[in-house]
Amino acid sequence: IAKEVAKLLEMKAQLGGDETKHKFVLKTPKGTRDYSPKQMAIRERVFDTIIACFKRHGAEVIDTPVFELKETLTGKYGEDSKLIYDLKDQGGELLSLRYDLTVPFARYLAMNKITNIKRYHIAKVYRRDNPAMTRGRYREFYQCDFDIAGQFDPMIPDAECLKIVHEILSDLQLGDFLIKVNDRRILDGMFAVCGVPDSKFRTICSSVDKLDKMPWEEVRSEMVGEKGLSPEAADHIGEYVQLHGGLDLVERLLQDPRLSQNKLAKEGLGDLKLLFEYLALFGIAGEISFDLSLARGLDYYTGVIFEAVLLQPENDHVEEPVGVGSVAGGGRYDGLVGMFDPKGRKVPCVGVSIGIERIFSILEQRVEASQEKIRTTETQVLVASAQKKLLEERLKLVSELWDAGIKAEVLYKKNPKLLNQLQYCEDTGIPLVAIVGEQELKDGVIKLRDVATREEVNIRRETLVEEIRMRTSRP
Repeated sequence: IAKEVAKLLEMKAQLGGDETKHKFVLKTPKGTRDYSPKQMAIRERVFDTIIACFKRHGAEVIDTPVFELKETLTGKYGEDSKLIYDLKDQGGELLSLRYDLTVPFARYLAMNKITNIKRYHIAKVYRRDNPAMTRGRYREFYQCDFDIAGQFDPMIPDAECLKIVHEILSDLQLGDFLIKVNDRRILDGMFAVCGVPDSKFRTICSSVDKLDKMPWEEVRSEMVGEKGLSPEAADHIGEYVQLHGGLDLVERLLQDPRLSQNKLAKEGLGDLKLLFEYLALFGIAGEISFDLSLARGLDYYTGVIFEAVLLQPENDHVEEPVGVGSVAGGGRYDGLVGMFDPKGRKVPCVGVSIGIERIFSILEQRVEASQEKIRTTETQVLVASAQKKLLEERLKLVSELWDAGIKAEVLYKKNPKLLNQLQYCEDTGIPLVAIVGEQELKDGVIKLRDVATREEVNIRRETLVEEIRMRTSRP
């Protein structure tokens, strides 16, 4: 026996040693996060605002699988393709987690032969990025997309997408914002007349896109030094990309001796002129800026592109308001559906994506700073009792309220103290308490207490539901 015990102890020691080697770490995977009830309450408030806007504009909702065939996603994102999460081969299909909601939408249209739809889609997407979680960048995050697909007269759907961005950012009360607009064709036309070789369009484009983060001198030296562009071509580009304005700038460029000679640029400017006329009718032209430095990750865009940035208020040290970062972006992509269609049939599309994670981090910080109390439940009334031995009566009443569609709770104790029940309402923000008492039961009434004012009234049991509804429907 002693021998066996020694052997077992030795085995135990070995296992114990292993335990210390493989210490289980309790954490979420890199680039992901949990959401507490308080954070979810803020998140739901934001989603409700956004969905209400999408529905106001007549959008339908769709959903697609969280993973797609790998080849569906390949070749659609340019340089960013390296950030796609590939899954292990399971059952003969090579799969990847979706990287955005636009490519699955295009696949859905082509697969179902849909040529006309206005849809929204809110879901998680995945990117194998090096996350900067402090700035609202994650590996798993929500996207919030609205798209209009179909053959329509120019710029009417595009103007509506900009109106939607304007409505959502105004409704969320995030502060001042600016929506920058440009057109892929104007950029390509500008590169052509400035002497950029065709083969360098994409790479020069990605340099231009850095102008919101870097001064022109640094962007110019990247173009010339790293990307081999001639200094003359870079200087010509510089004359254009530092311009921003409204309809007046569009009209000025239509008269520009170089740009007006370029077919693509002329088409793009003609469409932007129309766009600004529609934006003026929508009453939002004041917050829209035609900005020739806006390039966006341009792999599938074919026409108008736009991006919304929040502005920090002006102060004594800063002449102009500064952008805090992009909170929405989108544009026209007329060729994407055709990439999936066996016959190459094109379905023109324009859409917008709301940068929901960045909006959450702004609102969360704001709530922290203001110490505003956020309710995490929607309970309208707590069913309480003032004396002992009334559990059955409380359960009967709470059940009646639930059946009538009232959001109600009861404490899970047989004989809770009235003070504890009232304290629970204070802590969770429940506005009303329905108090059951022996005398009230005899009289056929319930004592209804307003938690904030501490005012109590006796309400006949048969009118209690009506009274609760009336008191909690007030704004």
